[in-house]
Amino acid sequence: MTDTRHPAATAANHEHRLTRLEEKLAFAEDLLDTLNATVSRQQEAIELLARELVRLRRKQVDDDPDHPVQPPDERPPHY
Repeated sequence: MTDTRHPAATAANHEHRLTRLEEKLAFAEDLLDTLNATVSRQQEAIELLARELVRLRRKQVDDDPDHPVQPPDERPPHY
């Protein structure tokens, strides 16, 4: 339904709504760019940590081949 009584008011309302949508889109695009950069940095950190973990496991196996890498299941000695 079109408001034929106040065409200038309707046009101004449409212009305002369009402007608000453009502002929201600009903020959403900026947020998306920021989140993409954050995820990219986190992925690089994860890959670096994964490589370091593999390196440390290999080093431990090389240092003591009779004791493979296993997470400690025993209580610390101070208990």
